[in-house]
Amino acid sequence: MSHDDFSRSTTSPSPLPRWRTRPETAADRAAVYAVNAAAFETSAEAELVDALRADADAWLPGLSYVAQAPDGSVAAYALITRCRVGDAPAAALAPVAVAPEHQRRGAGQAVVRAVLEAARLAGERLVLVLGHPEYYPRFGFVPASRYGIRPSFDVPDEAMMALRLDGGEVPAGTITYPPAFGV
Repeated sequence: MSHDDFSRSTTSPSPLPRWRTRPETAADRAAVYAVNAAAFETSAEAELVDALRADADAWLPGLSYVAQAPDGSVAAYALITRCRVGDAPAAALAPVAVAPEHQRRGAGQAVVRAVLEAARLAGERLVLVLGHPEYYPRFGFVPASRYGIRPSFDVPDEAMMALRLDGGEVPAGTITYPPAFGV
């Protein structure tokens, strides 16, 4: 077998693209709205992002990220905003959205990893997410109840997750989300 034959036999016919990630800019806002509106059944998540942008207590500059498709368009989005656990500051990952045409191709993972790293570099210590228990553990999330953290509403224990970004103490208590979340 020649080198070319070996390469053809071991190369995937449609490799996954490499996703460029970066902080969202003002020029991305319409595309971010569109990705969120397309990724969910309603436009509620897209409207949530706009409401969080307007909340100076919730918005964390530099923690709104996009993944770009190979053509430069916004393929995925992830947002981290301020929440609280008891009296301690924490961060909430929500929403995470991927345009339907880019789902299951790595764009979501790329943008989540990028925004989590940006949060770590910004000094955030704890990130919470209410999400699919099959998806978020790949990033290191564990049930928040392991840290004594609980939401103020009923959700399955395995769906409310926490990620410690540093080795410091994790506050225990009830999560308080920004008003835009409506909980």
